[in-house]
Amino acid sequence: MKLDSLKPLIHHDGPLTTVCLDVTRGDESGGDREVRSRWNGMRRALERDGAPAETLQAIEEVVLRPTHVPGPHGRYIVASGSRILMDRVLAEPPVRDEAFHDGAPSLSPAVMAADEAVKYLLVEIDRLGADLIWSDPDSHEPGDVVDHVEGGHDELHKFGGGGWAHRRFQMRVQDSWERNAEAVAAEVDKVVAEHRPELVLVTGDIRAVSLLCENVGHHAKEILVEVPGGSRADGVKEDVFAENVHAVLEAHRARRREVVADRMREALGRGDGAVTSLDDLVDVLRKGQVSELVVIRNAAGASVARLNERQLWCGSDPLQLGVRREDVTALGAPDGEVRQLRADIVVLRAAIAQDAGFTFAMEGSLDLVDGVGALLRWTDAATPHEAAPSYTADTHRRH
Repeated sequence: MKLDSLKPLIHHDGPLTTVCLDVTRGDESGGDREVRSRWNGMRRALERDGAPAETLQAIEEVVLRPTHVPGPHGRYIVASGSRILMDRVLAEPPVRDEAFHDGAPSLSPAVMAADEAVKYLLVEIDRLGADLIWSDPDSHEPGDVVDHVEGGHDELHKFGGGGWAHRRFQMRVQDSWERNAEAVAAEVDKVVAEHRPELVLVTGDIRAVSLLCENVGHHAKEILVEVPGGSRADGVKEDVFAENVHAVLEAHRARRREVVADRMREALGRGDGAVTSLDDLVDVLRKGQVSELVVIRNAAGASVARLNERQLWCGSDPLQLGVRREDVTALGAPDGEVRQLRADIVVLRAAIAQDAGFTFAMEGSLDLVDGVGALLRWTDAATPHEAAPSYTADTHRRH
């Protein structure tokens, strides 16, 4: 998953204030009180850290604004002065709430949100036409209707009967359904070519869905998934349909992660094109070699690597990083600019700065030293060449 949207955060001048908290509302009244109570505690901590009053007020307005997302979820906000630089709804509450005021933002929650995000087009179709709806990247839910497609053929309802006139009418009805489906298919093909979604989800009238699947082009057909339970009309059981959509997206995320895991296993197996361990990761990050950063994550959503419990040194340039202070000064960073930060902040800053992708690999899918690794763009004689412990006798480097 590419992290381009986070680039402005690592190049922003001036101190940034980061807040990540559980904004789940159990009910309308009590839920609001719970969110406000959590925020008040975080606000006091930020005041002690020197966050400006205007920043805290701007964040508070966002934090207390209902998300209208059902079930447990979180929110990630980065602000500077009175400006909100980033506001993301997280599909799951954070493992722990956090808030701090510093020159570099905590990027882990935003990266987790990016890893969860799936760009998809939802097509709700009936025999008249369809509504095309883009996924909302900030809420992991369908967004607003972005396009209506009406077929223009109105001989739509078959009825019982017999004789030649009846058969002709039935044929006109069938033809209307097919022409309308063709119009929808043409629009879907156009949108897929222009915006390149990862998935096209189709729901609605069973016959209309079938006709659409027959008429879309090759590219759309490859990423098309039928999802039962939805409809263009009112009366849909929204909770059931939402569960069906969630299941499809989870399966897609699992496939997407497994593609990266397969590449990682292959590269580690041949001892070239990938590294594992925090020390080796730092080495390749500062040389701009990383194509994809991979971090082990368990089922509860926590990083097994626990990078937020480790410390690294860094300079003002994201690629100035090291395990020791002298590693960073050797890269040309002025001594007064070198500081120690949480390893997750330093590593993610460097990965984003070199346009690397990011993947959470589920625990058990890969055996990575320190729970971290990377696929590389290029290697040379100075690049660490190693194999994962499962492929070698180098067992002393396991967790």
